[in-house]
Amino acid sequence: MHTETLPTHVARRLETDTKVANLPVYRASTVLFDSLEQAGARAEAVARGERGASTYATASTPTTAALMDALERIEGAGHATRAALMPSGLSAITTLLMALLAPGDEVLVIDSVYGPTRNFCTTVLEAWGVRARFYDPCSSAGDLEQMLNPQTRMIYLESPASYTFEIQDVPAIAAMARRRGLLSVIDNAWASPVMANPFDWGVDASVLPLTKYWSGHSDVLMGAAIVREALWPALWKTQRSFGLCVGGDDAYLILRGMRTVQVRMRAHERNALEVARWLEQQPGVARVIHPALASHPQHALFLRDFKGASGLFGFVLDPVHWRLNPHDHRPEGRQRALLAALCERREHFGIGYSWGGYESLIVPARIDVLRTVRPWREGPLLRLHVGLEDPRDLIEDLAAGFAAMRAVR
Repeated sequence: MHTETLPTHVARRLETDTKVANLPVYRASTVLFDSLEQAGARAEAVARGERGASTYATASTPTTAALMDALERIEGAGHATRAALMPSGLSAITTLLMALLAPGDEVLVIDSVYGPTRNFCTTVLEAWGVRARFYDPCSSAGDLEQMLNPQTRMIYLESPASYTFEIQDVPAIAAMARRRGLLSVIDNAWASPVMANPFDWGVDASVLPLTKYWSGHSDVLMGAAIVREALWPALWKTQRSFGLCVGGDDAYLILRGMRTVQVRMRAHERNALEVARWLEQQPGVARVIHPALASHPQHALFLRDFKGASGLFGFVLDPVHWRLNPHDHRPEGRQRALLAALCERREHFGIGYSWGGYESLIVPARIDVLRTVRPWREGPLLRLHVGLEDPRDLIEDLAAGFAAMRAVR
């Protein structure tokens, strides 16, 4: 072998019996084969969507295949499921909807759905010939059954819902959907990965923003769609057609975050409840919206279906206390000044739209533009993500924010 050839051939394989705690990261695009026959057989396996089969890293690498297996065993625990990885949580949602719906179909979507999902439904899906109808977040299975028509193909759920945290009776809705030959899909962002098992509730598919609690460190973007095996061919075909995939380094970061998720989630839960209970006692707070509080309208459903809570919840400001027009939800003028006093220059709460990492965040909700079936009639709504800081520091930080608001008032 000539000197010029050596750099391309050496150190590409390592035989060792050394055992390490973590799976090595496979950074790859090309996949090699020992024969044409092997390459052809592997291509057929990829076309069928077999686990771990790969002809190119867009299908999988050992690192991404390991994460897919982990999702199937945790999110789909006890059920025959398959998982697909996407570059973001939103891409997992949109790919799944494109895979399972067709022109002429209708999807019933919870009115308090994640804002970008609403936008996708009312733009891309609508242009493609799929109609989205939004339903009241407090609808029962019977209410939804009354909304069905011959074109209805899917019911899209969130529990708890974005910003307003309604708890749906998912088992009853999923049972009704199955009885009527419909698909049920849930965005399981808030509770996953340890606080809920949606396939136990009877849903057909779950979408996850792995960016959030699965990662836990605010340093990676990724999403996943997990489906019952019967739906896998449609999802796999769509994902492959769109060319959606993730890299080994990002998959490794999700796997690394997953190792500590049990202790992190319990800390988020404990800290958030302490902050939420403090907020319930504060003058100027009309109500705190946290499913684990007894004051939550669907608290009984929460206790029945969930194993615990995450760090995300909301609270509503009392417009009378803060001398605001209760019917004016525009974030400008006096309201803007009050919200800025509360949110800005905080020591521990950052202003950010994401959540699920180690850090605490606060953001006002533009809820007036995110609801059509049940318009928002209350005061300004803020969303908190309580991180892993000492809750005493977080409470002190919020108390300083309220003091700043009083100065503005």
